[in-house]
Amino acid sequence: MDETESFSKIDLTTFVLSISSAAFMGLGIVPPGMEAEAKVDLGLAKQNIDLLELMYEKTKGNRTSEEDRLIEQLLFETRMRFIETQNREKKLGSNQ
Repeated sequence: MDETESFSKIDLTTFVLSISSAAFMGLGIVPPGMEAEAKVDLGLAKQNIDLLELMYEKTKGNRTSEEDRLIEQLLFETRMRFIETQNREKKLGSNQ
């Protein structure tokens, strides 16, 4: 089997899910079993949220309704989690 055959074709849904996963990891939100690797990196999270926003703008008019709902939900969720994490980090920093 050719190496390229082992990878699934990437579509917009897979791509935005990948970007949002990177944003969540930057927020210290990781899959179960990886908690030891959880680190907050607000810069990384912001960069990936910005990338989601870029994809949202650049693909406008070319998405299905399901893709619209997905990217809008991911943007909402990552932005809210970013604000929560940023506030928590500021509070932890002021308590030290």
